[in-house]
Amino acid sequence: MNPFPRRAGQPVAEPLTLPEVLTHLREDAGVQDAYITALISVAREACEDRTERTLIETPLLLTLDGFPDVIELRRPPVLSVQSVSYIDPAGVQQTLDPTDYLLDRVSEPGYLVPAPGKAWPETQDRINAVTVTYTAGYGNEASDVPRPLRQWMLLAIGDMYAMRNASSEKPRVPNEFADALLSPYRIWGV
Repeated sequence: MNPFPRRAGQPVAEPLTLPEVLTHLREDAGVQDAYITALISVAREACEDRTERTLIETPLLLTLDGFPDVIELRRPPVLSVQSVSYIDPAGVQQTLDPTDYLLDRVSEPGYLVPAPGKAWPETQDRINAVTVTYTAGYGNEASDVPRPLRQWMLLAIGDMYAMRNASSEKPRVPNEFADALLSPYRIWGV
């Protein structure tokens, strides 16, 4: 099993706009805008963590100690691979030619495999010998993100906004409905 990637940058946007959230909260633009904008990011990160997905186009970085037979690209959907680099046995960093590997963007999570007739190169025996830089997300606009995920975020933001001073209390309404919005998008590990 491959480790989880880490963000190599910020998402290009958020899956919800401030006007959408203000409408949902029945609030006017004003002094709470910065706070509500922060809640949008928090809700996105919570949604991404619960579903093990990337919602909006985001650069990711995966490091491995060597090449496995198949490189699993977690946090789908995978949009593209920017580079696959490795430290060769002599300790020199190399970058694979994109024609040396194939990207499976259909499967979730995505996968990288050697191209037909190719094999992964030997690496130096060290930690983080292989680095894969890729981009994942549904796209670069809020409307690209599936509506149930966006709706879950609105509900989460509503709860955080309404109960910002009571974070240790139990929610007044069970969240089974809200959490069920995420179920079809959850990546289930084995």
